Amino acid sequence: MAKERLDKIIASMGRYSRREVKQLVKDGQILVDGKTARSAEEKYDPETAEILVAGQTLGYRRYTYVMLHKPAGVLSATEDGRGETVLDLLPAEYRKMGLFPVGRLDKDTEGLLLLTNDGELAHDLLSPKKHVDKVYYARVSGTLTQEDCDAFAAGMTLDDGLVCREAGLEILRAGEESEALVTLHEGKFHQIKRMLAFCGKPVLYLKRLQMGPLILDKTLAKGEFRLLSGEEIAQIIHGQNIQ
Repeated sequence: MAKERLDKIIASMGRYSRREVKQLVKDGQILVDGKTARSAEEKYDPETAEILVAGQTLGYRRYTYVMLHKPAGVLSATEDGRGETVLDLLPAEYRKMGLFPVGRLDKDTEGLLLLTNDGELAHDLLSPKKHVDKVYYARVSGTLTQEDCDAFAAGMTLDDGLVCREAGLEILRAGEESEALVTLHEGKFHQIKRMLAFCGKPVLYLKRLQMGPLILDKTLAKGEFRLLSGEEIAQIIHGQNIQ
C-alpha cells in the first residue's frame, strides 16, 4: 500500500484530529515501529507500520464496515436538517471516519443498513449491473394472493409509468393483514410500497433483512450496530453467501 502521512493515518481512525496528532507528536506520545515520531508529516505504510498512540496500538483499518439495525424515524443520510440521521446513532469517533449509508431506507422503514467509507464497494453493491438482491419483510393491509406473487414475478408498470423489474413475493401469512418476504433485484424510490399499493395492498410495516450475502444480525436491537466480521467483509466483497 502507498505510504501516507502519519497525521492522516491516525486521524482516519476517528479518535484524533490532525491538529491533535501534531500535538501528540510534539509531546512524544506517538511511536512508530518502536521509535518516537518526529513529525506528523512523516509517511508510512499504514498496513505494515506499528503505531502506538499514548501507549495504545492504533489498530489501523483502511476501511470500516458497520452493520446498523436502523430504527424507524431516522434518516438514511450523513447529515440532514430535517431530523436525526443514522450517523447520529454512532459514537463520535465513527462519525469522523467518513462513513455513509450504502443505499437508503425510507424514514419509516427499519432493518439492515450498511455504513462504510469504502466507496468502491458501495458502488458495486448499488450498481444495477451487479444484481445484488435485497430481501424485506412486509406487513400489508389486505389479503395477499397468488395473483400478487405472479404480478411481482412478471414485473409491472405502475400507474405513474414506473417500470419495475421482476421481483420475488413469498406469502408468509394471508389475512386482513398479510405478511410476506419481498426480494428486489433493483432499488427504485419507494419501490416495494409502490408495487404493493399497485396490487391494492398498502404497506403497514417494512423491514430490510438482507442485502446481498449480508444478513441482519438478530442480536442487534433497533438502533444498535456492530463492525462486520472479517468473514462478512470477505463475502460481501466477493459476493458470496453468508451462512
